[in-house]
Amino acid sequence: MPQKESANGHAILIIACGALAHEITALRQANGWAHLDVRCLPAELHNRPAKIPTAVRALIRASRGRYRSIFVAYGDCGTGGLLDAVLREEAVERIPGAHCYEFFATGPVFAELSEAEPGTFYLTDFLLRHFERLVIRGLGLDRHPELFPSYFGNYRKLVYLAQSPSPESHAHARAIAVRMALRFEYRATGYGTLEVSLHEAMRQADGRANLDALPWPR
Repeated sequence: MPQKESANGHAILIIACGALAHEITALRQANGWAHLDVRCLPAELHNRPAKIPTAVRALIRASRGRYRSIFVAYGDCGTGGLLDAVLREEAVERIPGAHCYEFFATGPVFAELSEAEPGTFYLTDFLLRHFERLVIRGLGLDRHPELFPSYFGNYRKLVYLAQSPSPESHAHARAIAVRMALRFEYRATGYGTLEVSLHEAMRQADGRANLDALPWPR
């Protein structure tokens, strides 16, 4: 049975990682997707990826019936296929890819980067904005800088995948690479597969809305 449109007029729900909130909001505004609602789970779940499938399932079940369509803006994100198992059970689709680095860069470009240098540390706009909190303080490097080699000794290069390029963000990312003693590479990716997948999710949701509007019997 088709899901009903929510009382506030939203036809589709995007369940997303908090690390994508800024980008999804920008796409929503740029495309005038007034009938799209977004619910974000904490980005810190990436520190405990085994908890991601359960959290996504709970939000799907709490929201089902209020939306015509639900789409998940997560990669596998280290769940080892457990998120996909949940989504198959719940009949909900997600963005393709292993993680945000892959779907921002797109699969072929990320494969090229990984093959060129397996020891690559990736930055996105989100991780750049929160580098001190998530990486430096999150790993205790503010208190124990001597652990830097233990965490990053096998890295050789830093690649900044920029969603909204600016001279300031470029300079910030380069400074982090210098701080980590890594070669620096810059790629302006835009929203990559995230944008393509959201457009497709909205197209499918609108198609269901048009189908629901047809008189019965069909």
